[in-house]
Amino acid sequence: MTIPSYDFPHSVVDSTSKAVIGQHMELIGPVTRIDGDKVTVSLRPLVTVDAEHVRLIESHVAPIFS
Repeated sequence: MTIPSYDFPHSVVDSTSKAVIGQHMELIGPVTRIDGDKVTVSLRPLVTVDAEHVRLIESHVAPIFS
């Protein structure tokens, strides 16, 4: 797959289905940065996308140290 605005391919292995051109895929990774309306997600490599294309599937609250 090629991620728009990145000039290199990103490999995804899914032997359970046949991918077709234009098919949407769900990629899951930890958020590393939020900058205005952009979100950077670690997919190895880091990928920055518009926040409207990201959905939260698990919330995380950092522990509070006293």
